[in-house]
Order: sequence, then C-alpha cells, then structure tokens
Amino acid sequence: MRFAKLVAGVAFGAAGIMAAQASGPDEKFEKALLKLDPSVRLEQLCDYTALKQIRADHKDFRPDRAVASAMAEPLVKQDTVEAKAGAFRSRKKWYTMTYTCTATPDHMKVVEFKYAIGDEIPVTKWAGYGLWD
Repeated sequence: MRFAKLVAGVAFGAAGIMAAQASGPDEKFEKALLKLDPSVRLEQLCDYTALKQIRADHKDFRPDRAVASAMAEPLVKQDTVEAKAGAFRSRKKWYTMTYTCTATPDHMKVVEFKYAIGDEIPVTKWAGYGLWD
C-alpha cells in the first residue's frame, strides 16, 4: 500500500510493507549487509529502504543518499529505527525526512516502513549536519 500527498509544499508518503510482501535488498546489498554488525545493519537497511521507497513514490526525486542521523541520532529499539531528523539527497540537494522502519530480527528485511519528506535543507546548513555535495 502506498500513499502520497502534497500538502503546503511538503511531500508526505507512507508505505506499509507486510511480511508476505517484505522488501529485501538486492543480492549485492544483501551480501554487504551480512558483513555488518546487526545494529549497524539495521540503520543501513532502513536508509536503503527510504531511498527505494522515495524513488518509487515520488518521480520528481532521484535520491542517492540517505542519513537517518543527519540532524539528530535516531531512536533504535530492538528491530525498529525511528529517524525523526534524517535527510536524503536528490539531484544535489538535501531534504529533511523522518521514518519509522521495522525489520526482521536478523535485520535483513523490512517488514514495516513509514516516512515523510520535509523541506529542502539550505546549503548553508549542510556542513553543520555533516552533509556533503
């Protein structure tokens, strides 16, 4: 299920991915994930899922980077990441985003994902958030 809505110049989207339709990363990415510590793996999997979901839901965005911890550390509880101050890069511009991502216990597949896209981040703030061109 996908929902997308443009409200007051800010795009909002949400996608619930059920276990039967669990979205796993491609084979190359999956092999890379297996090399990571499970706690690191979870955030990487969720950031990757954010990129894929934004690409699928919003044709005007072409995201190539996502950072759950851009403006604040995400909250991680067991198999769930809550990124309340993340960012993604699209066409050489950074945008704020939030997401909640729940994965399987091995942190290899996403079972639920919801997100919202916020405003463009001014270039003058990039360095302070550790973002790059």
